[in-house]
This record gives sequence, C-alpha cells and structure tokens, in this order.
Amino acid sequence: MPRLALASGSPYRRMLLERLGIPFEYAAPDVDETPAPNETSEQLTLRLALDKARALTQRFPDHLIIGSDQVLLLDGQAVSKPGNHAAAHDQLRRCSGHTVQFTTSLCLLNSRTGRHQLTNDAFKVSFRELDDESIERYLQHEQPYDCAGSFKAEGLGISLFTALQGDDPNSLIGLPLIKLCEMLRQEGLQLP
Repeated sequence: MPRLALASGSPYRRMLLERLGIPFEYAAPDVDETPAPNETSEQLTLRLALDKARALTQRFPDHLIIGSDQVLLLDGQAVSKPGNHAAAHDQLRRCSGHTVQFTTSLCLLNSRTGRHQLTNDAFKVSFRELDDESIERYLQHEQPYDCAGSFKAEGLGISLFTALQGDDPNSLIGLPLIKLCEMLRQEGLQLP
C-alpha cells in the first residue's frame, strides 16, 4: 500500500485526513504564497496546492503527497487568515448578511513517479446578519484567527450561517475528502 504524506501544518486538515483511517505523515511545506500578478483565486490555489506537494518530495520520496490550498472570496477579493482579533472582527463584519465563496484546491502527487492529480472545489457560505455583540461573543469563544473567514465551520461557526452550498462540506474546512478519495483510488489505494 502506498504511504501517505500531508503537505500541511494545519491541525484542521490533519483532523479531516484522520477520518479516512489511513496512516499518514505530515510536514508543513515552505512555500511562498504570494499571488502572481493577475492570478485568479482558482489559479492561485491550484498552483499552491501543487507547490506544497512538490516541496516535500525530497522528504517523502516514496509517498502519495497531499497538497491543499484555500482562499475565501469576499466581494471578489481574496481574504486570508485574520491573524488577530481586530482583523477577525473586521472579516466577520464584512461577511455579515453576505454569501462568500471558498475556493479549495487539492493535489495528490506520487513522489515516486512524479504523476500528479489536481482539482478545485468551490463552496459557498451564506452568513446571517451579525451585530457587534454576536461577533465578539463568537470570537471570544472560538478565537478563529488561523482560519480564512474568521470562523470554524466544524465548531460554533455553524451558528453564523443561514445556508451552505457545495458538494463536500470538508472542503470548507480545507480538504475535499470526496475528491481526495477518488484520487487515492486512481493511485491504487483500496478504500471501503
């Protein structure tokens, strides 16, 4: 059975991958995530998912390496992880009453053969109207400063929404498991 490696330091992506019950290793890749001039969010996430997987080929020379990248689009602009309380409050205020789109790209790279599969998954989130007090209560409870959009859908963040639209809710957390399972099967990995 091929060995798996996750090109991510994200505890959220590790948690998702653990659901498949397949042993894996992981490491955070050192990749410059600066967008190229005129690069769309889809192009950016596809490039970064592949770059992250490729960055670990020396460390994991006989593995199937999983790379993933995600961007939130709000009013047509890419929004990154807030990093602090003030930025998270601003992001949630901007999301209030709006529908935002997440673009999550996924790469599965066979480091032995160099073959890779690359795909993109879109997911929309509709926010309810949020007042400052609701935002503050949420941020004090979850402190989602390392999450694009300033929420954790797998936690209390679900209380901020009115609707979700997409094929795989796991892509909202950062790793589209449905597409990953198909990619793993194409590499000969037997799943239930």
